[in-house]
Amino acid sequence: MTMTENRAIERLPVNEEFARPADAAAIERAAEALRRRGFDARIADDAAEAREIVLSLVPEGAEVNQGASVTLQQLGVTEAFEKSGRYDALRPRLRSMDRATQMREMRKLGSAPDFFVNSAHALTEEGQMVVASMGGSQLGPIVSGAGRVILVVGAQKIVPDLATALRRVEEYAYPLEDARAQETYGIRSAIRKLLVLNGDFPGRTTVILVREPVGI
Repeated sequence: MTMTENRAIERLPVNEEFARPADAAAIERAAEALRRRGFDARIADDAAEAREIVLSLVPEGAEVNQGASVTLQQLGVTEAFEKSGRYDALRPRLRSMDRATQMREMRKLGSAPDFFVNSAHALTEEGQMVVASMGGSQLGPIVSGAGRVILVVGAQKIVPDLATALRRVEEYAYPLEDARAQETYGIRSAIRKLLVLNGDFPGRTTVILVREPVGI
């Protein structure tokens, strides 16, 4: 019996205003702002195009890792990396390792992949991105550990400014992730670590903006 079979899911209130996708003008403003900050910003019309862009950026045979991202699962990127056999996917290898005896190896293996793919919980029209985490394993590669970073951001995650981005994390992304964690793992989630990306060195991080809602 799993933990979730004998324990009710506690659902926090969700601010549904943050589920609405940004309009075309806001997406363009965000893309231009990202470019000024050193990010390679691309716009995909839909999830299928976003998936194709992601896979075109990661060469076959490349070492690739990713966070536990609902966005990437919905795009089919997780399945492509982990089940196609065309990539050196680190997540399956990490899941097969023993945390009790191999934590040092796991930490070193996951912290500096050649490619790291993830999403962000909010993106401002001023080009700032916010990523929240409970454990933090995905933050190190995004900040500096990975050779190349690819972030996929759905239109519903674009907000006017940083204050609103932080509200989106607290009032929308966190309650949904907390429910998902209870359903999947039988534990509550938490915002223990919060990353704000103000820029990067040109050529390192690509941000793919999707004109439709993707992920949470």
